[in-house]
Amino acid sequence: MVMSFSTKPWRQRKWALPTIALLLAIAVMAGLPLIANGAEGVADRIMLYVHVARLYSLNPDQKLAMPLVNVTRNQVADTWHAPRSGNRQHEGQDIFAPQGTPIYSATSGYVYNIGENNLGGQTVSIAGAGGRYYYYAHLASYARGLAIGDRVTTRTVLGYVGTTGNAAGTPPHLHFGVYTPTGAINPLPLLVDRAKPKAGESAASNGRASHN
Repeated sequence: MVMSFSTKPWRQRKWALPTIALLLAIAVMAGLPLIANGAEGVADRIMLYVHVARLYSLNPDQKLAMPLVNVTRNQVADTWHAPRSGNRQHEGQDIFAPQGTPIYSATSGYVYNIGENNLGGQTVSIAGAGGRYYYYAHLASYARGLAIGDRVTTRTVLGYVGTTGNAAGTPPHLHFGVYTPTGAINPLPLLVDRAKPKAGESAASNGRASHN
């Protein structure tokens, strides 16, 4: 299904985020009264911006791990820019799997957003290297304990395959999108098959990497 993920602010964000993060980091070190008084949420958001600003200086990932363990790249039908209702184009790839299949992060990075919208249903967005953002949509549920600002790796479970948003009535699947500072790109050429989990590893144990 086609997702809605605004690309209009990307150019401004590319230059604004590092500047804002630097100013906020200075404020943290100076000891803002608000933070000193226990505004943990504000401090966490500031640190997220600092992490995201640092990621901008890195080269973007040239390979992305398939978000679903038992799906290969060859099994994904290329629907990039397929027409959708409302004169839209499909900005991503649909990866089909049984309801409740664990969804792993395709990259290392930080959880930038967890939220719900009409098209994507329950979604997670990950900030990665090079100013790229990775969008996971139609989740049945989120991984337990996952929070904005968490550091993730390719072993981190973000949530579980579902049919939320405009995927209602369709076979369960993950919509996976990749957004650069200049707009969406096709994820399929970047995807590589994921190695099978080693004996003794479980999805639940990888549900959250770390905070900050």
